[in-house]
Amino acid sequence: MTNVEKLKSIKDACGNACHKEHEEHSHVHVPTPHEHHIAGHPEDCRCEACHPHEDYCDVCGESLANCTCKMPDADVPKKVYILENLACANCAAKMEHKIQELPGVRYASISFATRQLRLSAANQETLLSEIQEICQSIESGVVIIPRESTCTFSEKKALTAASKVATKEKTAIIPRKLGEILVSVLLFLLFFFGSIAEPVKFYGFILAYIILGHEILYSALKKLYKGNIMDENFLMMVATIGAFAIGDAAEALGVMLFYRIGEYFEERAVEKSRGEIIGVVDMRPEVVNLLIGEEVKIIPAADANVGDILLVRVGDRIPLDGVIIDGESLIDTSPITGEPVPVKLGYGDEIISGCINSSGVLKIRVEKVLKESMVTKILDAVENAAAAKPQMDKFITSFARIYTPVVVVIAILTALIPGVITGEWQKWIYTALTFLVISCPCALVLSIPLAYFAGIGAGAKRGILFKGGVVLEALKNCAVVIMDKTGTVTEGNFIVQKVFPAENIIADELLKLCASVELVSTHPIASSIVMAAKNKDMDLVAPIKAEEVAGEGIVAETAYGQILCGNKKLMERYGVDISAYSGLDFGTEVLVARQQKYMGHLLISDTVKQDAVSAINKIKNMGLATAMLTGDSAESAQAVATEVGVDNVYARLLPQDKFNVLNTLRNKYGSVMFVGDGINDAPVLAGADVGAAMGSGADAAIMAADVVFMNSEMEAIPKAIEIAKFTNGIAWQNVVFALVIKITIMILGLAGFASMWMAVFADTGVAMLCVVNSVRILYKKF
Repeated sequence: MTNVEKLKSIKDACGNACHKEHEEHSHVHVPTPHEHHIAGHPEDCRCEACHPHEDYCDVCGESLANCTCKMPDADVPKKVYILENLACANCAAKMEHKIQELPGVRYASISFATRQLRLSAANQETLLSEIQEICQSIESGVVIIPRESTCTFSEKKALTAASKVATKEKTAIIPRKLGEILVSVLLFLLFFFGSIAEPVKFYGFILAYIILGHEILYSALKKLYKGNIMDENFLMMVATIGAFAIGDAAEALGVMLFYRIGEYFEERAVEKSRGEIIGVVDMRPEVVNLLIGEEVKIIPAADANVGDILLVRVGDRIPLDGVIIDGESLIDTSPITGEPVPVKLGYGDEIISGCINSSGVLKIRVEKVLKESMVTKILDAVENAAAAKPQMDKFITSFARIYTPVVVVIAILTALIPGVITGEWQKWIYTALTFLVISCPCALVLSIPLAYFAGIGAGAKRGILFKGGVVLEALKNCAVVIMDKTGTVTEGNFIVQKVFPAENIIADELLKLCASVELVSTHPIASSIVMAAKNKDMDLVAPIKAEEVAGEGIVAETAYGQILCGNKKLMERYGVDISAYSGLDFGTEVLVARQQKYMGHLLISDTVKQDAVSAINKIKNMGLATAMLTGDSAESAQAVATEVGVDNVYARLLPQDKFNVLNTLRNKYGSVMFVGDGINDAPVLAGADVGAAMGSGADAAIMAADVVFMNSEMEAIPKAIEIAKFTNGIAWQNVVFALVIKITIMILGLAGFASMWMAVFADTGVAMLCVVNSVRILYKKF
């Protein structure tokens, strides 16, 4: 998640319920700006109470007045474009760099993995032709098309037609390329092995070379005319023509032949990997079965409206979010949540898109259109995540800008200096030509974004949404996992376990009195008390007046007089004698007093999640420390921590206290991951190095989080960390492998052992292997 989104989430969460305590039985008012600061609010909070009327940069977190970064402003139009036919990762990096330098462009980011350009600029229509020219000059055939979801129907028709033309042209190129390669192979074999006169052989090699490499030559000359001499096509042209010049015509043709073959298979590998990754997360339906009376009409999914009735047959994917109005079935939710056990749903149950109908025919009423349904949200989340580039990706992109010029300079020096000293010009020119062949950084630039994109796809496949490669990068460095208790370690389903009336008080009378007061609260504990009373068919009457005391409870005026419902602090504040009260070891107690006389207390407890123990063990086996923060009592918190095996426990915390504890743990252990689910967790989520939210939690928490666990399971925490570590490992494997091979070929070349054939492998061969290595992430069992 970007810093500005985090800060906005803090602002929203703080402004709405800054000191609401989710786990403690407390009821809170929204603080004024003065109270906000007195409460010891986190220093880096950017909510309106602390910093009114300020906006902050997406990268550095500074106010835009002091920021020097080129990042999107709130008032600058933002749009997403698709770069059709984009096939070169290094070209994508060059395009991004040049577009960012255009006047009027506030922010530009190209994701090679999704072929998307995210642009923030005024007068984008004016800039579009200039951007198109930039893209065409770097990689011919690239067509910029606005993302369909933002287009009108008429625009979509025009863009679809343009996209079809581009795709048709691209499809036509494939057999032509194969034909050229085949002809060149035949000519190569004929002239290399056949008994033909040398002059005829030489001109035959030139003919085959032109047939095979005319596109490379044309592209190189076009870019040379525009002053771009660091293009891989130009360098390949120089290297192969140089081979002709020194009399190695067969090698020149062979290098061009294997370069084109490698290039072809590299493109296919990239396309396949893109398709596999997107296929995992793009579950949007093309059409739906619309019921009109008894007739079934097939319509585009985008044309379905809220209130439409859809028919979902056995084996079909649920097309849109809705409610079941007829039928019953087992629903496979694994595509969304990663949970393998089917869920039984029937009449009146909500059902989300992307799940699979396993056993019965269903009729569902559409509640959300396609662009608002879960399948679209997941795809959007993954595509947005692909645009949030990790530091490693940014470094490699910057490195690539100097890598090619440096290698070219080394090649020139290799040809000149040893040639002058030894006089063996042909040998050293040949060595220099091998350097030119491996001067393209594509394997480096290509493999990093694909690795992180595959990691994001692997997470989405298992119900874990990473909001960017930068999150995967940060998550691998976490040294401590801090968890909220209620809703994270526990189910968050509070139940009134027992009522303990004081002497001469009836238990049902105590429950009814407490439940009547709790009608004014939406806290989970309050809801559990109200539910317990309603289950006994009690008639509840809301209080005449009620005031919530932060971190303590409720003071209410009722027909029975003043009623206090809360913890020991509340009782002590109002001078209630609670000598008859004896605390218990586990659970939350709500003490009740009427007219300052103690009436008894209720015991409410939560249940620990089934997978909590195994998840904590896995986290600790990874060498990470664990901690649990809660506003609940120390006894209750310690009991849960002991049961699941958490190392550090901090109880009776207000939201600002949690933030302070998080900083203490960060200073002690290092980078921290915080997992929560409540509105009050939003500031802490945003303040953590990696914030994770349970999918069942509050929207503010999910918005503030870097990772969202759709299935709300504890097992998702170690799984996310494992995916992050494996993904980063693959990215580093790709970088090290590519650099080692290239450097090795250069050293062998200087020693006189490397050939241009080996250099071709160091270029296209290594790039293809790195792509294949990246796709392994999708198939790894986590």
